[in-house]
Amino acid sequence: MGFKGGAIFSLVLAVFLLNFSLVIGGDIVHHDNVAPKRPGCNNNFVLVKVPTWVNGNEVTEFVGIGARFGPTLESKEKRANQTRLAFADPPDCCSKPRNKLNSEAILVHRGNCSFTTKAEVAEAAGASGIIIINNQTELFKMVCDPGEADVDISIPAVMLPQDAGTSLIEFLRNSSAVSVQLYSPRRPAVDVAEVFLWLMAVGTILCASYWSAWSAREAAIEQDKFLKDDSDDYGGKEVIHSGGVLDITTTSALLFVLVASCFLIMLYKLMSFWFIEVLVVLFCIGGVEGLQTCLVTLLSCFRWFEHAQESFIKVPLLGPVSYLTLAISPFCLAFAVMWAVFRRVSIAWIGQDILGIALIITVLQIIRVPNLKVGTVLLTCAFFYDIFWVFVSKWMFHKSVMIEVARGDKSGEEGIPMLLKIPRICDPWGGYSIIGFGDIILPGLLVAFSLRYDWLCKKSLRAGYFLWTMTAYGLGLFVTYVALNLMEGRGQPALLYIVPFTLGTFLMLATRRGELKHLWTRGEPYRPCPHIQLQPAE
Repeated sequence: MGFKGGAIFSLVLAVFLLNFSLVIGGDIVHHDNVAPKRPGCNNNFVLVKVPTWVNGNEVTEFVGIGARFGPTLESKEKRANQTRLAFADPPDCCSKPRNKLNSEAILVHRGNCSFTTKAEVAEAAGASGIIIINNQTELFKMVCDPGEADVDISIPAVMLPQDAGTSLIEFLRNSSAVSVQLYSPRRPAVDVAEVFLWLMAVGTILCASYWSAWSAREAAIEQDKFLKDDSDDYGGKEVIHSGGVLDITTTSALLFVLVASCFLIMLYKLMSFWFIEVLVVLFCIGGVEGLQTCLVTLLSCFRWFEHAQESFIKVPLLGPVSYLTLAISPFCLAFAVMWAVFRRVSIAWIGQDILGIALIITVLQIIRVPNLKVGTVLLTCAFFYDIFWVFVSKWMFHKSVMIEVARGDKSGEEGIPMLLKIPRICDPWGGYSIIGFGDIILPGLLVAFSLRYDWLCKKSLRAGYFLWTMTAYGLGLFVTYVALNLMEGRGQPALLYIVPFTLGTFLMLATRRGELKHLWTRGEPYRPCPHIQLQPAE
């Protein structure tokens, strides 16, 4: 695909991609302000690991959820007791069990009486814990009934999904020695994955900003040559510049919130397996375009590939395409197809991140902020958009729309592909730390603009805006991860923290330096600063 044609495609794709501005670590503690609390029934709902042994050999590990009542579960595996498991008779444990218990954990079916009644009966019969099998495939939060008196249950209660309960019943039928552990390990305060994700986001913006500034400087040099020759070729203002670059306008920045919100609702309502497949195809198309653009630009910097980049062949429907692009395209296509086919493999996140980073860098070359006014409008709109769809949408849809869409909870898949992700390394629960494309692209537009302005105006690193805006982005993302860990892994709208840091720093510096007026209206990267003569790059 030619660069100019790719620019138009990427503009459309960017609207599709920028919906996802979210940082997620994964929820282990499930806070619930709806379920009633009172003395003896005020636990947080926590995920519980249930490793299982048959005849002394560990065979599997199930995941359940702790109850509102009962003692707090042990967090360390080595401190959790390995307890024999017995099946209740009667299975619902609504009356005294016929089988004699001697500190075993008892396995019971859900139904016919309240959860607290089952736990009280099991405790009175001598059980050391109670595992309740749900009658559905998902987990259910066990609470105390509103009419019950204050409860005093001293054995742990855990619910398992239906399929896990079926497996345990089979183990009990086929063996006389089945034992389990019940513990809820805590997530570490900081995981190494978050450090690497931070480095990926900051590094992506750095690469994109320098590429964008270099392209702008080259274009400005060419413009300066034409002006010296009294050429009128660059006399008018263009929204689409040569090379397929598109400037965002104030109107398009305002429309972003409306278009992105509509698209997010559509994803939330239509989320399913087949819809995820459509998103995967669109992501692969964008990834191929991004990877091809990045590789062609990188290779063309070497003199061995100059001739291949400057020689063209006419391709039907695409027009003139360089030989270098033609040679790189099959590799990029094969890479994207391989990722799509094997995306459920444990290491597939590497391919997803490569395609995602290439696409983000390409989008930041094609879509640009022309001045500080547009950047302010865009980031302010994105700031409120992020807060609304992560936090406020819970009151309207009973769930956080953006978190639901990002995780793909209704699709049976591991989530949408428009995210950078890294597996959590030190986390006993596993999972991924993820960051949405919007958290990189949207502030990245402002950071790239700051470097273009600095280069065109011949500003030093300390006297310019890029160093401080880039540092502010890194600090804003760092604060996002601090908030993520303080909130025990619950998804955070990263732009809530990043926008005040980046935009606030830029506006404050511009005001103090007396350059706000010029930056607000005439900060276009393709127009050199007044009285500045640009020199060709050596």
